[in-house]
Amino acid sequence: MNLPKGPDSLCFDKDVFMKDDFDVDQFVADCRKHVQLEEMREDLELYYKLLKTAMVELINKDYADFVNLSTNLVGMDKALNQLSVPLGQLREEVLSLRSSVNEVIQAIDSKLSKQNDLQNKKICVLRLIQVVRSVEKIEKILHSQNSKDSTSLEISSPLLAGQILERIATEFNQLQFHAVQSKGMPLLDKVRPRIAGITSMLQQSLEGLLIQGLQTVNMDIVRHCLRTYATIDKTRDAEALVGQVLVKPYMDEVIVEQLVKSGPSGLQQMLSKLLEFVPHHCRLLREVTGGAISSDKADIVPGYDFLVNSVWPEIIRAIEERISFLFNPGNPDTFYERYSVTMEFVRRFERQCGSQASVRRLRAHPSYISFHNKWNLPVYFQLRYKEIAGSLENAISDGLEAAPVGSSYHLQVSQVLWSSLVRCWADRVYLSPLAHRFWKLTLQLYSRYARFLTEVLTKTTPPEVNKDPVRPLPSSASSTSSRTSQDDGGSESGSPASLSTKQLVYIASDVEKLQEQIPVVSEMIRQRMEAIGFKNFIIIEEALRDSQDSLSGCLPSLDARMTQHLTDRSCRFLKSASEVPRLYRRTNKEVPSRASAYMDNALRPLHQLLCDSKDLVKPSVAQGWLRVTLCDCTHRYFETISDVLSSVKKMEESLKRLKQARKMAPSSTMPANGGPTDDSKIRLQLALDVEYLGEQIHKMGLQPDDITMFSTLLELVQGARELASTEPPGP
Repeated sequence: MNLPKGPDSLCFDKDVFMKDDFDVDQFVADCRKHVQLEEMREDLELYYKLLKTAMVELINKDYADFVNLSTNLVGMDKALNQLSVPLGQLREEVLSLRSSVNEVIQAIDSKLSKQNDLQNKKICVLRLIQVVRSVEKIEKILHSQNSKDSTSLEISSPLLAGQILERIATEFNQLQFHAVQSKGMPLLDKVRPRIAGITSMLQQSLEGLLIQGLQTVNMDIVRHCLRTYATIDKTRDAEALVGQVLVKPYMDEVIVEQLVKSGPSGLQQMLSKLLEFVPHHCRLLREVTGGAISSDKADIVPGYDFLVNSVWPEIIRAIEERISFLFNPGNPDTFYERYSVTMEFVRRFERQCGSQASVRRLRAHPSYISFHNKWNLPVYFQLRYKEIAGSLENAISDGLEAAPVGSSYHLQVSQVLWSSLVRCWADRVYLSPLAHRFWKLTLQLYSRYARFLTEVLTKTTPPEVNKDPVRPLPSSASSTSSRTSQDDGGSESGSPASLSTKQLVYIASDVEKLQEQIPVVSEMIRQRMEAIGFKNFIIIEEALRDSQDSLSGCLPSLDARMTQHLTDRSCRFLKSASEVPRLYRRTNKEVPSRASAYMDNALRPLHQLLCDSKDLVKPSVAQGWLRVTLCDCTHRYFETISDVLSSVKKMEESLKRLKQARKMAPSSTMPANGGPTDDSKIRLQLALDVEYLGEQIHKMGLQPDDITMFSTLLELVQGARELASTEPPGP
């Protein structure tokens, strides 16, 4: 049923009313998300009117059919009664016919079942006959080749024996097939001892003949034997026999503990001898089975892989039994050497397999998987992790120690970080199966270094040093103790943890260099990842950018720490401006002609910064530190100067009022010789100090106008100077 279409402005979909799971509460809740309840009510009333109109139209459309329905049904009951009698007769006839047909079908099914049973019994009898015939045929072949008292094929020539065994194997294969199909038959139990005797004789003969063929290097005999093994589906028995007879004695002779322990090259010599086994002792088998280049494709015996199923298992068995200490990861350097040499042996052995299919079978072999699992790579990584992460933690525990002479970094912790990053991907440390672990360690090293710098730059007191060299890397607190000597001036008592200007410059320089070295680290990792087939380098580059950002995240704290450090050291001298009035009141000192000594002391940390940062950080970085520091210092200096000048003015006014009240002689602040007053000297001295500050700012490479409040400060002291020049001299 289709509902009438409503206006497009409705707040609901008309089809929602036709859903089987329509729910009024859910409908109201959904509509309230879009419109108010009043608007929803109006839309429902509008659509209700449309439904009523549509219903009336539908009734009017089919009204004539409704009226004619009752008229057309008149007399229908009589017609139905007339049809009931013949329909009943027809039903009885159909039921009778169905019963007859079912009886015929049952009779036919019974006969077919008996016939099928007879056929199955006939097949079983034929199979048993074939079993007996095959046994008799094999025994006849054996008796025709045996001597009067012999029960084997020893008197026959090797080649003839191989041909006979191949004939026997073909017949034996048919015998096995029919015997399996006749399982459970009484007659089979009677001939089973004869079958067991044939099987035993065949296996013994095959084993003896195969060994004889290998010893005499007779290709035809070996080919006949392997084809016979394949015929009776015993290829694995042949491979096991080769492993026991041909491979095992050689491996027991070559794989000896003394040779491995004799020196660094002992293991390599032993593995080289193992690789020589295949070309020297397996050439015949590989030519027969198609594993050699010179194999004749028309006369090979398929289905064998002696390198995978005979040679490799015996090598692994002998290694695990005779030199199991090979897998000991206690000494990581020794473990790395042994693992690298052994994996190179595995790669060279795989190249001897001759085909990709053979290599795949080798890698899927249980002994191959077990051999690789013997190498405890996670323990090796933990030892390397302890070395690499421990060295960084030890450097962190030493704080901001200076790097050794000749290092490209200025802090020891930065030099150790770089050495640790390089060591993760260096030869004699990195192993390709552990690429993901060394990659994670690389990111942890960056993160640990960045966290250490952040704590150094933000903590107000030296934290406790964590002496654990291994575990702190992912989650431990860092040490911020500093043992380097302080630069000129040091940091005053009570200031945040003692960091010198030089140390802060060193941090900035090392962070900048580490960021520049990120592409070098990326290239090291890329080379290693390409070697293992990893292609998604975008992920690596994004992660390294995150590490670079974590280093950049230290810079705001570094800038704040540097400017705070410089501001505190400079402002403690600039406060001496408040002592200028004491120097000139009632002292009869000469008129000032140069800046005060405190100004040089206040500017000394800034000049020291320029000296310490030269060739270490970008000039723009040092200029930024100076600009922020001078802005803070100028602001504080302005407050001090304002207070001094205000105090001087108040003192002048107070003395004038006192003079007028007492009609005293000229103030003691005015010299008897009529020269400048003490207040004039004070104002002049402050003006000279500020002007000197402006000159030094310019010498530092900055513009005085760029320093906040400096222009205001300069106007203040220049106004004071003009006021001092207009003061009347003393009488």
